[in-house]
Amino acid sequence: MNLAQLLTQTAAKYADKPAIIFEGKVWTYRDFFDQVQHYASILDRLNIKKGDRVAVQLPKCIEFLFLHFAILSIGAIALPLNPDYRPEEISYFLTDSSSSLFVTTSDRYTKVKSAIAHLSELQVLFSEDIPTFAQIEFVPEYAATDHDIAMICYTSGTTGRSKGAAISHRNLIANIKDLDQAWQWSDRDVLLHVLPLFHVHGLNVATLGCLHAGATMIMFEKFEPRRVWETITSAKCTVFMAVPTIYQRLINEWEKLESQSALKPDLSAMRVFISGSAPLSDLQFYQFENLTGFRILERYGMTETGMNASNLIHPDHRKAKSVGFPLASVQVRIVDRNGDDVNELEVGEVWIRGDNVFQGYWGMPEKTAEAFADGWFRTGDLGFQDPDDNDRLYLVGRAKELIITGGFNVYPKEIENVLESHEFVKESAVIGLPDQDFGEKVVAAIALKSEINITPESLIEYCKTRLASYKCPKQIFFVDQLPRNAMGKLQKNILAQQLLSN
Repeated sequence: MNLAQLLTQTAAKYADKPAIIFEGKVWTYRDFFDQVQHYASILDRLNIKKGDRVAVQLPKCIEFLFLHFAILSIGAIALPLNPDYRPEEISYFLTDSSSSLFVTTSDRYTKVKSAIAHLSELQVLFSEDIPTFAQIEFVPEYAATDHDIAMICYTSGTTGRSKGAAISHRNLIANIKDLDQAWQWSDRDVLLHVLPLFHVHGLNVATLGCLHAGATMIMFEKFEPRRVWETITSAKCTVFMAVPTIYQRLINEWEKLESQSALKPDLSAMRVFISGSAPLSDLQFYQFENLTGFRILERYGMTETGMNASNLIHPDHRKAKSVGFPLASVQVRIVDRNGDDVNELEVGEVWIRGDNVFQGYWGMPEKTAEAFADGWFRTGDLGFQDPDDNDRLYLVGRAKELIITGGFNVYPKEIENVLESHEFVKESAVIGLPDQDFGEKVVAAIALKSEINITPESLIEYCKTRLASYKCPKQIFFVDQLPRNAMGKLQKNILAQQLLSN
């Protein structure tokens, strides 16, 4: 089935119910999908056909969603792009995907125009020039179904050239249904949406989950900590999704409210706080619970697969550092370098299989072949399962981040957990740098909570009381903040360049 067609079934059932409230303006399910049909008619007039790529670079706005579902409904392929991408990046994505249409704002186009001048066949549509809604008799054909590509989502490119993950309608629908079951979505839910729309977290997890369930989504253009707490109280929100960076800012804001003896937010309607896109530290997990009474539900996903695993919806079954259990239609293996299953509790690479797994990397058959083994997707993530807890899954880092020092394997996450348990450490990142004696040496970059007088040596000693000596950092660098991408994911390749230049 076509994903947009599936959502129109929900829209018909809940026609007069608020679907999205964007910055105070209410769109019922009928209103919303009337607009989707209107945008689909515009794409049709531009001769966009099944399989054509339509790139969208817009700020967070309701028009982004109208356009996204319109693209899917006529069988074209959506290419959501970060509004902060630079001209050279936009040129690469449009060229690599052979996009037929680029939808953006006129001011953004002015900046990128010279970089994409070589794309003579590319049509450009300014969002502000899209005509206002008029009642029309246009019914999308929903030409694309099941294994047809719905989206191309480019990976962050932290280890080289960005790859376009080709995600099918079936991939998206399978994941929505798994999450509907795992998180017990219902039409009574009210989701507070503060995430970007160009990313799978904000678009494929939050937005699709909400619309599929017939729930209501309150959407902010920008994240503001105090406004979040106020809205959860006033709108009686039941679901909230965010990245660890956002949760840290919410923690800080809650503490400000306490210090000001202000009225605490009313969370009585709240059902679940969900975190993803980057690892949630156990410090944040426990701090948030101590302040609010809520255990954050952490899950595990990636661009190529959507969601793979999740902690259980009942709070008693959520654990810090764990991403929970495979979703209903997802299979997980932990393997060694030879692709053989590891022993119990042994760390290995996480392999995934299921209807959620993408179709391959756009225009990169060699990279696609490298990413799969016997039908299993090789995630590049390192983890282990606990056989005494129904094979609960824990992640310890990326395979490419594994540090081999003096012949010993060191997993950065283990050291980061120790460092972040120190009362003065706000966040840390552990990487391996070249070393003549050991091959690689363990080093850490640390951002402190405030201007505290502490030495690198004292933190190294702190580690030595909790870790084997070979795991302990040989050097510690203090930084104001760690480099992260738009979704708060740590960019260790950039950090390594910065530390090597010191």
